[in-house]
Amino acid sequence: MQRAKRRIATALSAIAGSLLLSLPLSAGTAQAASHEPIVFVHGLSSDSSSWNTWIADFEADGYSSSELYAISYDWTKSNVTTASTLSTYIQSVLSRTGASKVDLVVHSMGALNSRYYLKNLGGTSYVDHFVSVAGVNHGTSVASLCGWLYTSCKEMTTGSSFLTALNSGDETPGSVSYAAYWSDCDAAIDPDTSAELSGATNVDVGCISHTDMNDDHGVYEQVRDFIG
Repeated sequence: MQRAKRRIATALSAIAGSLLLSLPLSAGTAQAASHEPIVFVHGLSSDSSSWNTWIADFEADGYSSSELYAISYDWTKSNVTTASTLSTYIQSVLSRTGASKVDLVVHSMGALNSRYYLKNLGGTSYVDHFVSVAGVNHGTSVASLCGWLYTSCKEMTTGSSFLTALNSGDETPGSVSYAAYWSDCDAAIDPDTSAELSGATNVDVGCISHTDMNDDHGVYEQVRDFIG
């Protein structure tokens, strides 16, 4: 009698297991999608809130709030100083999330301190994708208007010693995937093509103002697809 009960129980267990394997995963049991954390870096005269729109867009497209990090820093200081601050920040994100790398999305002057981090502070070991959005990668004549007042702004001036050193050799070092999105009517970057990076995927997004570049949904979709 006991042997017969065990046989029945075994058969029922096998049937139940077969049924469970054949059923599609429901929303409640589906394995949650995970992404590499994204670190957003703002530019001159700005702060982390400049990324609020894109952060909301990423969340709408399946990212969790624990995967999205926007740093605020003192933009009046040298980009060398900010690069060190960024390095510490990224390490804290990696520690908090358990990830081995982040994706780095930057705007305007944020490209300079972030690229300094990649080139000089070992950042290529911790970054998977680097996205420059209207980045002042090769300087701008407009920076002369504030270069006398702020070190960071002086470093953005075309031909500055900071930019000369930053752009010497390989502009896209390491195994990082690089992209640079630029506008052909960017009044803050003169010339417009200064936003391009040698060795990167360079994309002319059309006529979008400098301050709207990291708030534009069309640009967002291209950035999302690049790091996706």
